Amino acid sequence: MIYRYNGAALALLLLQGCASDPAPTEQMRLTEQVVEQAQTVAAGETVAELTQAEEKLAQAQAAMAEGAYRTARVQAEQAELDARLAEARVLTLRSQAQLAELNRRIGRLRDQLGAMP
Repeated sequence: MIYRYNGAALALLLLQGCASDPAPTEQMRLTEQVVEQAQTVAAGETVAELTQAEEKLAQAQAAMAEGAYRTARVQAEQAELDARLAEARVLTLRSQAQLAELNRRIGRLRDQLGAMP
């Protein structure tokens, strides 16, 4: 009798767990937008995190097609975070390059001012 009750409870929990995972359509839409934005920002630059984001988005899309919504949601969330990190790295590297260029220009100006009689 106890075994029958535990089996029924387990079956009910499994069914409830499956029913509680709706299709992550909004997360997928958001992730696709964020990946596209990161691709635009990176524009030809190779960024490992962007590659990872693209791969995880493809996995999320495959999971959605199979109806594995929990897996799709997790992969899409990870892809979104990877894409955001990729964009931040590209922007940081560009900012550092601009700062280095400004420092070079300031150095040249100082040299020119120091050379004046």
